[in-house]
Amino acid sequence: MRHAALLAVPLLLLAPAGVPAQPCTEPLATLFERVSPAVVSIQATKINRVKPQRRFETVVGSGVVIERDGQILTNAHVVDGGTSLSVTLDSGTKVPARVLGLDTLLDLALIKIDTATPLPVARLGDSSTLRVGDEVVAIGNPLGLEQTMTRGIVSGLNRLLPGLTEQPMIQTDAPTNPGNSGGPLVDRCGSVIGVNTFISEEAQAIGFAIPINSARAVLRELRDVGRVVRPWLGLQGREVDGRLSAIVKLPLVPGYLVEVVHEGSPAERAGVRGGHLSIVLQGEEYLLGGDILTAIQGVPVKTHQEYVAKVKTLKPGQRVRLTLVRDGQSRELTLTVAERPRLPTDLVD
Repeated sequence: MRHAALLAVPLLLLAPAGVPAQPCTEPLATLFERVSPAVVSIQATKINRVKPQRRFETVVGSGVVIERDGQILTNAHVVDGGTSLSVTLDSGTKVPARVLGLDTLLDLALIKIDTATPLPVARLGDSSTLRVGDEVVAIGNPLGLEQTMTRGIVSGLNRLLPGLTEQPMIQTDAPTNPGNSGGPLVDRCGSVIGVNTFISEEAQAIGFAIPINSARAVLRELRDVGRVVRPWLGLQGREVDGRLSAIVKLPLVPGYLVEVVHEGSPAERAGVRGGHLSIVLQGEEYLLGGDILTAIQGVPVKTHQEYVAKVKTLKPGQRVRLTLVRDGQSRELTLTVAERPRLPTDLVD
């Protein structure tokens, strides 16, 4: 394990109005020496219920220290279900850790170690200022190889990955591998702008990170509540595509086509119907035959983005009016918003 001292971070001077800020140009080696003391290796022991011959397995990931008292940000899939958890610091010291909070939707976890001395921390940046082409580095423990840095650029922003996450992600070509999960994606100034979370097995040099602004938004709940409380109606769908109306002999109107209604959800209890007829149109699969949601509380809903945005404004326990079209007829249903539970699709490989 490499030993490095934490260099003092100079105060940033504000540029005069109208003068662009000077780019950070310190050598990458200096950046690594400054940030890596706050990057840790995480080992989680989990029970493998599928393979009796290998009852226990060890998952290795990365994390970044965000508070001097030992609070560490990492991925939920690294620590979820662990029977024991330990952290190896930059100094080589290995200490036990515990989970403070877990968010299976965003794939974030906040863990804590007890420390007698303040730890070096990473500086959290602002992911909203990122641009495609910005240079970034990933620091972590790929394949268990401690304190490794790789270099690349931001190759995409606001990536939505259906079936994996509803949260916009940062796409990068900085090489990441198993073990990098939970480690920081760092900009050229040494600020953490993302948390590396997964890679695409179907492509090369494509990795994804959770924007640090999304992580900041849930840190207090993870610390104080242990989870993130989100409103939930319990249905999934997509925008009614105009191509469907031209091909399918069904009464379709503009709106949000309900494809799946989760068992036991507020939507199911209220009588919302999901689809049952599967068709493939230009490579896209649709489940037809369900209700078409046209409004929530009188606010029109057509796209998935509009549906997600409206649901975010609701609160668990709130009574909500849905406007639906079923068999060509408009109707209204009322349901009680629930707290989003952990779903089977959370943290899938």
